[in-house]
Amino acid sequence: MMPLHSHPSGRHFLQIPGPTNVPDRVLRAIDNVTIDHRGPEFGELGKAVLAGMKKIFKTEADVIIYPASGTGAWEAALVNTLSPGDQVLMAETGHFATLWKKMAERLGLRVEFQEGDWRHGADPDHIGKRLAADSGHAIKAVCVVHNETATGVVSDVAAVRKAIDAAGHPALLMVDTISSLGSVDYRHDEWGVDVTVAGSQKGLMLPPGLSFNAVSAKALKASETAALRRSYWDWKEMLAINPRGYFPYTPATNLLYGLHEALEMLMAEGLDNVYARHKRHGEATRRAVRAWGLEILCAKPEEYSPALTAVVMPEGHSADAFRKTVLTHFNMSLGQGLSKLSDKVFRIGHLGDFNDLTLCGTLSGVEMGLEKAGVPHQRGGVQAALDYLAQTSRPQNE
Repeated sequence: MMPLHSHPSGRHFLQIPGPTNVPDRVLRAIDNVTIDHRGPEFGELGKAVLAGMKKIFKTEADVIIYPASGTGAWEAALVNTLSPGDQVLMAETGHFATLWKKMAERLGLRVEFQEGDWRHGADPDHIGKRLAADSGHAIKAVCVVHNETATGVVSDVAAVRKAIDAAGHPALLMVDTISSLGSVDYRHDEWGVDVTVAGSQKGLMLPPGLSFNAVSAKALKASETAALRRSYWDWKEMLAINPRGYFPYTPATNLLYGLHEALEMLMAEGLDNVYARHKRHGEATRRAVRAWGLEILCAKPEEYSPALTAVVMPEGHSADAFRKTVLTHFNMSLGQGLSKLSDKVFRIGHLGDFNDLTLCGTLSGVEMGLEKAGVPHQRGGVQAALDYLAQTSRPQNE
């Protein structure tokens, strides 16, 4: 944000890959009067949002909503299904996969972390071979980040499930969709996922504060014998009262109002249209990056993220200095490089409440920033994006 003493005209462009811009409709819904979370009106709200989230996850399984960030949903997935000393297999796809791994270790799990270069998604073949070698079934879970927010790389969850099945292995499949749910096509049931983790502040177009677990019958069965200590995160406490629309402790009442409105917006647009819109904006962004002569961090086109694009800075130039220039001169926030990628990349978010003109403004700010910061580039990135947008039709109802 700009310094408090500064009063730039126009709206701040928040083009990080989450938290994303919150639509005015959702803000107005959150602004509703707080009601009794044990009363009949709230019960109807609770049932509506729980049912709506099943549609987003594409599941008939139970969905649990926590008043927490996505980190809380990570912990809930692990502590409800595993026991101290259990072995889990995780894929190093980037910063957030690494954080989930560190959490698992702190909880007393033994983590086998399949090394990655932060430019590719999880390797299904590598996962399948490791599971096939685990004849004693010591590995209890496989954990994968669907859309790695730090890198702009999407992993093929369906292929990971196929690899697990081909190995004949009983490990649970857990997937982080914190930056993909509501932006990238995702199918909890069809892809055989046991626990899907999500958060409110990205494709669901809400402020931070809600997180989610979608839970298969197999995962629920595992929770009956899982011995990791849990209380706040316990699925059993939630599922005992959720069918009536209520929660075992005080929920984030007004955020649930916002969630209800966001679900209405997503369903009105149509999920297929939402996903097509994100793919189209992702392609337009990448065309701009290539026209500038810059490098896309994601190495494989089939793994490009529809939600964000991570751009590699030219050698000898600071991504953070560039981002500061863009913020100072154009009142726009871009995503920073995280841990291994610190100061080496910047990230353009193109997800959530987003349309053609938002993208054009974003890319214009980037191109002007490249010029202002003295970053070597070729002009014409914005024009390349405009040409693509003009040549392609917007998804219906966008």
